[in-house]
Amino acid sequence: MADLSTNCAGIKSPNPFWLASAPPANSGDQVKRAFDAGWGGAVWKTLGQPIQNVSSRFAGHGYKGNKAIGFNNIELITDRPLDVNFREITEVKKQYPDHAVIVSLMVETKEEWKDFIKRSIDTGADGLELNFGCPHGMCERGMGSAVGQEPKVNEEITSWAMEYSSIPVLVKLTPNVADIQPHGLAAQRGGADGVSLINTIKSVIGVDIDNFVMRPSVGAQSTNGGYCGSAVKPIALHMLASLARNKDFNLPISGIGGVSTWRDAVEFLLLGATSVQVCTEVMLHGYRVVEDMLTGLNNYMDKHGFKTLNDFVGKAVPSYSEWGNLDMNYETVAKIDADKCIGCYKCMVACHDGAHQCIFPSKDDSRVPVIDESECVGCNLCEIVCPVPDCITMTEVDNGFAPASWNEHVAGTGKLRPKKGAH
Repeated sequence: MADLSTNCAGIKSPNPFWLASAPPANSGDQVKRAFDAGWGGAVWKTLGQPIQNVSSRFAGHGYKGNKAIGFNNIELITDRPLDVNFREITEVKKQYPDHAVIVSLMVETKEEWKDFIKRSIDTGADGLELNFGCPHGMCERGMGSAVGQEPKVNEEITSWAMEYSSIPVLVKLTPNVADIQPHGLAAQRGGADGVSLINTIKSVIGVDIDNFVMRPSVGAQSTNGGYCGSAVKPIALHMLASLARNKDFNLPISGIGGVSTWRDAVEFLLLGATSVQVCTEVMLHGYRVVEDMLTGLNNYMDKHGFKTLNDFVGKAVPSYSEWGNLDMNYETVAKIDADKCIGCYKCMVACHDGAHQCIFPSKDDSRVPVIDESECVGCNLCEIVCPVPDCITMTEVDNGFAPASWNEHVAGTGKLRPKKGAH
């Protein structure tokens, strides 16, 4: 059995799977049940001056039967009394001393930060997470993403927290920026022990086309909300990798955004995260989703001979390159496994209408389409639309050209292979 324990910015947990700060971590009873199910840590639903939430609050973005590929919420921070929250955090930490309990905070003034941090530390919590990311409601009040979008404010408030805190501090970054790097570096300058990313993305998820009101509706009105769920994973991975590859950034990262399976978690770890936070998948399917995540991660580590998470955290970061440095002479073509092909011809339709017109009907009336490899540019579209796993694969071609990037070609030091698909 591999060792799944982790230490993220000084916050230790028996495994890297944490509940993100959200409804699944709203109360002591919930967090206890989550820990019993196997979760290694939990970031408590954000504490601040308790608010009144609206009804309704959630909406899903669906596609072909899946009602929540993307998920939108307009819910704000805790609406439960602070004394109750702090008491329950204390109880959970006493009952589960080996699990990570992190308190998420969002307040306005320096004195409030001092007070809330002290009260959080008194619970015995393992760490704090500063919520600089909420994209609705709280940002209109000068908190959440209103802080996270301003590096100087981020740095200042982070420095306040570091002044008052004796436990590790994570800064939760907003994705509602053009470039995540200045904001991660601001947290680092403020003295943070680590960062977590991403928070939810500002969004309008849809419109009721019969009632003419955006969703989720609050009577005859709605507002922009925070987008999350499996659909945001590519954005989260990009921002994670952008920070992890920055040589000036050296803080631990807790990865968030679209983690639905153990494979998603592994991708976050490979791009530099030392813990992963999950919200939407738990909201849709319950705490027991962690069981498959734990089993899958353990089996993955055994398969590759990894004994600890540190053996592969960040292992994929060096593969992140600028476009101009990619090898322009690396070439692949599509190959169809005739034994697996069902003759649906989706690949041909996609290739002819959306790609490079290199897949044609069989000449001998078999069900298997034919690929003109002299025109195939290896775009992957056919493989993506094929409904049969591993029926179409992209195979490397030895074209006799030495590796050469576009930058090398422009500089006159690299020769590029002839173009394909230019007919």
